[in-house]
Amino acid sequence: MVERAFTAQAEGFNASPVMNARAVLDLLVQFAAPAATDAWLEMACGPGIVSRALAPLVREVRGIDLTPAMVELARAEAARAGISNVTFEVGDATATVLDADSVDGAINRVSLHHIPVPGRLIAEMSRVVRPGGRVVVGDHLGDEARDDFAWSQAVERLRDPSHWASLTLSELHDLGASAGLTLIDERVIPLTLDFDEWLQRGTSDLDAHALIEDLIGRRPAGTDRFRLRERDGARMLELQMWIGAWRTVSG
Repeated sequence: MVERAFTAQAEGFNASPVMNARAVLDLLVQFAAPAATDAWLEMACGPGIVSRALAPLVREVRGIDLTPAMVELARAEAARAGISNVTFEVGDATATVLDADSVDGAINRVSLHHIPVPGRLIAEMSRVVRPGGRVVVGDHLGDEARDDFAWSQAVERLRDPSHWASLTLSELHDLGASAGLTLIDERVIPLTLDFDEWLQRGTSDLDAHALIEDLIGRRPAGTDRFRLRERDGARMLELQMWIGAWRTVSG
């Protein structure tokens, strides 16, 4: 299901203004704190947007993604930008063939909510990063309150059936701790998307659109991590995105 969904979404994801937002990319790079001699890995890299942001600052970047269409697009975009120190390959980011301790850092953005048992990805990132290296993750947050969470996840799954579940802040913290990682920095930032662009990028199914519109009209009063607002005649979806940096255990 993930491969089918992201094959359809590849071009839209790559062109999406929010996926290319400079402020988010800069913060991810800041949390990565890359050195010029580093080798980095982008897990579930999609079209390689984060890899391209990292590439000028490090020795090499390697991207892995399950969807061939995403990998092909990542290669084409890197070539178009004249970036020669990135490579992309098809593979399962939760179970790579890489050696343990083989890279200086690993980074992942907005894919944890697509992964059943997302701790598998964090554990794999921890495994492949050398002792003392960094694991950086960014994803939008789920509400802690059960009813609010259930509502937002119903909207998300109607819009994109490959959506599994957004994680709460406490769940993200627990995933890192379970993987033996030490949290060294974190930030929650607002993430604002054009609602109609977001909806169309996920699905063109008009029945799903109608169900989503109905749900939007019945939004729980307490939901604070998934809001819809009007701005200059456009509907804007306001999410909250968590970006965190962990350090692997030093040898």
